[in-house]
Amino acid sequence: MKKLGILPKVYLTAVFVILYAPIFYLIYYSFNSGDGMSNFESFTLDHYQAVFQDTRLLIIVLNTVIIALLSALLSTTIGVMGALTIYFMKNKSARQAVLSLNNILIVSPDVIIGASFLILFTLIGVKLGFASVLISHIAFSIPIVVIMVLPKLLEMSTTLIDAARDLGASRKDILTRVILPYIKPGIFAGFFLALTYSLDDFAVTFFVTGNGFSTLSVEIYSMARTGITLTINALSGLIFLLTIILVLGYYIIGNKAKSPQGVKK
Repeated sequence: MKKLGILPKVYLTAVFVILYAPIFYLIYYSFNSGDGMSNFESFTLDHYQAVFQDTRLLIIVLNTVIIALLSALLSTTIGVMGALTIYFMKNKSARQAVLSLNNILIVSPDVIIGASFLILFTLIGVKLGFASVLISHIAFSIPIVVIMVLPKLLEMSTTLIDAARDLGASRKDILTRVILPYIKPGIFAGFFLALTYSLDDFAVTFFVTGNGFSTLSVEIYSMARTGITLTINALSGLIFLLTIILVLGYYIIGNKAKSPQGVKK
């Protein structure tokens, strides 16, 4: 019995080491005063300073953050409306069909989605750049939001809605005072997942970005093709730190949403 208790811990430890060791190795050498990752010479912050002194790179960071925030906000809004539409569908077959189409978009390879968007934008004459990247990120984030919000709707008891109707609540009141507060954890989860997916997406963005506009993932790929520099390490370390902050923010907000609150009169 003791062996069965130890094996899962060993397995989890091994998995985390395999996943995180390369990341910490990369960050470790971002503080190297040398030019490579074969020998650590001395501690320095020059590579981080180089990141903040690169105006073009800072503009790309700003582009990435703006795209991520806008796509997360818009996809969350559309995704919540989509989840509500699926939830209130009376025809079970139609509901299952729509849900299946939504899930197909989640499991579809990013290369296929990116190539499809490229063909679509070329056919309708949309110039590749900010607009094409934003539309693409919104499109692949909506199914993620739907799949995060819908389970919260399904676990909500219909008696809550019936009770609100019996008390004379309008449809707007039911939506804003009953449904949305109940599914708020799912909404936040969908928003942060959409934000994270947008920040680190490469495959789709690579297809739909144009000349004069780029995001961090595409820029790091371009920098890596010309040769590994420790500036990439520093930039990757900053992105990893940003990801940790986002995850912590998600858990803090999630815990606050789950904590019991007093009944407002």
